[in-house]
Amino acid sequence: MSTTWQERFAELLAGNHAASGDPVDAGAQLVVQEADGTEVFRHALARHHRTEEGDANLIWIRPLVGGSSTPDLGYVFNLNVARRRALHWTEGRLDDNGDVVLHLVSGEIARIQPAEGEQLAELQRWDHFLDRLTREEETALARLDADSWHGQFS
Repeated sequence: MSTTWQERFAELLAGNHAASGDPVDAGAQLVVQEADGTEVFRHALARHHRTEEGDANLIWIRPLVGGSSTPDLGYVFNLNVARRRALHWTEGRLDDNGDVVLHLVSGEIARIQPAEGEQLAELQRWDHFLDRLTREEETALARLDADSWHGQFS
C-alpha cells in the first residue's frame, strides 16, 4: 500500500519518521520557494495541522517563528508571532525523497520535509516550551482556529 502525501504530511509533523522511534527526535520543516527556485521561507513546524472545513485545499499549520531566549524564563515563543498560517494549494504530491510538495495558489512551491539542523533544534525547543502551557492553552493552539493569542506568552 502506498502512502498518500496527506498521510506523509501528518507523519512528518508528528515525528513518526524518527529513526530512533522517538518522535521527539524528528519533525517537519517548511521550505517555501518562488517559482524560479529562490528560497523565501524555512522554519520548523509545530506538530499539529488542520484542513479547513469546506475547503480541502486549505491547510492550517504553525511555523515556529518568534522564539528567543530570555534571562528570566529561558527559551519562549511569542504566540502572536508563532501564529497559524495557511497553505492554500492547487496540487500536492510526494517527491522521490518522501518530501511533500504543494503548489500554492500564490505560485510558490511549499516543501514539507524532515526537520534538520537549526529547524529540528527549534522544534525541540517548542516541544519543551509547550510544557509551560496549561492543557487548555495547548489544546487551543492545536485547534489552529484563531489568528491572535490572548493568553500568556503573547
